Amino acid sequence: MKITEVTENKKQYLDLLLLADEQEDMIDRYLEKGRMYVLDDGGIRSECVITDEGNGILELKNIATYAEYQGKGYARALIDFVVSTFGEKYSVLQVGTGDSPLTVPFYEKCGFVRSHIVPNFFTDNYDHPIYECGIRLVDMVYLQRAL
Repeated sequence: MKITEVTENKKQYLDLLLLADEQEDMIDRYLEKGRMYVLDDGGIRSECVITDEGNGILELKNIATYAEYQGKGYARALIDFVVSTFGEKYSVLQVGTGDSPLTVPFYEKCGFVRSHIVPNFFTDNYDHPIYECGIRLVDMVYLQRAL
């Protein structure tokens, strides 16, 4: 398993990015300013994008694993990589996600705790309703983990 930074042509992984954030113009808001990493294990399996939000906060903006490789620890390996690589430079790793029974428990298992909510984030920023596990996403739930 090898994790490498992608510094150019990040959109070559658009299919993977869209698994975590299904509207391309929303991805465009952070992709170029963010640092992107891909996990290769006999082929690209997973990716993540992180951004410096100031005040010691590093944000996980996008993390996704191809469906056929989910549940094999790839996303967790990327989070562990981010923690070990940036833990001395930042004090908090945060992630914003929909209030979904699929994603929130995953982050909680990775050591994140609920921090705050941005009301109506998905309804205000996406041009179509977003559903996960049959639930319409409305608010953005932020979770944080001390580094």
